Amino acid sequence: MSDSDDDPPRLSSQALAALQGFYQEEQRLASAPAGGLSVGAVQEDWRMSQFWYSEETAARLAEELLSAVGGRGRIACVSAPSVYQKLKQQRGEEVSVVLLEFDRRFSVYGQDFVFYDYSNPLDLPEDMGVQSFDIVIADPPYLSEECLSKVALTVKFLTRGKVLLCTGAIMEEQAEKLLGVKMCKFLPKHNRSLANEFRCYVNYDSGLDL
Repeated sequence: MSDSDDDPPRLSSQALAALQGFYQEEQRLASAPAGGLSVGAVQEDWRMSQFWYSEETAARLAEELLSAVGGRGRIACVSAPSVYQKLKQQRGEEVSVVLLEFDRRFSVYGQDFVFYDYSNPLDLPEDMGVQSFDIVIADPPYLSEECLSKVALTVKFLTRGKVLLCTGAIMEEQAEKLLGVKMCKFLPKHNRSLANEFRCYVNYDSGLDL
């Protein structure tokens, strides 16, 4: 930059590239349709403990959920946006899906989006009544008993019975205690490697055990 106070400030080429990338992402989010943001348009944010599933895992979990409701019913995704995205691609007209998520970037999904803060597990819209979903998939953002216990309250409030929980292997005992779920054989994978082993748990006869 010039020493003169009269010269306009100039950004470095790296700063200009970063700024351009930011504006491109903002434009992409703004132009996305309310019901169908493309997979990957919202980047994971590790500061909010976000770790997206791999394409294969998200697709497999979506298939499991659709099979569990028999192609008809209501599915709630609690802190599992990458699975929600796959469900929107694969579901039929007789399946409805709702995403409960803390990250307000997902409000681009319109009426499918419900703001959710696990620290207030039952602070939900009035139209989300008791046992109003055929199955609930939940991916608690933190591997702690406190987080899982609060998310479990949400899950038990919403589900008519079926639960698919995705969390660390170290939470197995607490998961069974709080939600009556058992660990599956299926090994979920993420786009980025996690320090802790990750597993799926269910409380019904599941294809994830095959």
